[in-house]
Amino acid sequence: MISLPNEAGAAFDIVARELGESVVGVYLFGSALAGGLRLNSDVDLLVIVSQPPAELARRRLVEALMRVSGSPTNDGSPRPLEVTLLCRQALVPWRYPPRSELVYGEWLRDDFEQGHIPPAATDPDLAVVLTTARQQSLALCGPELAALIAPIPEADLRRAIVDSLSGLVAGLQGDERNVLLTLARMWMTLETGEIAPKDVAAAWAEERLPPDHRTTMALARLGYLEGGGDDWTQRMPQAEALAAFMQRSIA
Repeated sequence: MISLPNEAGAAFDIVARELGESVVGVYLFGSALAGGLRLNSDVDLLVIVSQPPAELARRRLVEALMRVSGSPTNDGSPRPLEVTLLCRQALVPWRYPPRSELVYGEWLRDDFEQGHIPPAATDPDLAVVLTTARQQSLALCGPELAALIAPIPEADLRRAIVDSLSGLVAGLQGDERNVLLTLARMWMTLETGEIAPKDVAAAWAEERLPPDHRTTMALARLGYLEGGGDDWTQRMPQAEALAAFMQRSIA
């Protein structure tokens, strides 16, 4: 039986309170279900609503989530939340790229604290998020996600990976481990059609990398599994070389 993370329960209560009857379904997915939460894992929630929320509701939602979402640095605070809010009208019928009404993540906290909440926007990566959630999710309310949203066309999933590639690599510095592991997962998905946990994808990639890149990928994988310990300040040339190799393999 799956143990619901405390942060997921707190976020669900906030969503239900702030969005009320417009909530069609709320779904836990990601690491909490696929292999278990690691020390630095986010708690991933997907929220489907029947109509786009008003700006005041978006702002209230962000302010409340900031109070229950913790730091990604494993400092004893609650786990960080990643909450993706989508409108069913934008998903059915399917069109690419999909649109999000709101994304809450700790990487946006500085913007949130300054009162800036990004507007609704299309995002190719949502095709990957939806495929991952359809593959394995737990409905906290509403119907099963697979009954609510049709499978994402394989061509759009592959297109989303390629379309997201340059932006991901541009954010390497300061987010080295996550970027390298995400690249490994992209590469594995394109080759196998499977969306695997990051440590599984890293092990898959490590077997296929040239010898001079394997140590760097192993370091990223170990940091993900054990939390911390992978200081990249002296390893940026190796991280950049590995990212460039995987980018070429994906493209």
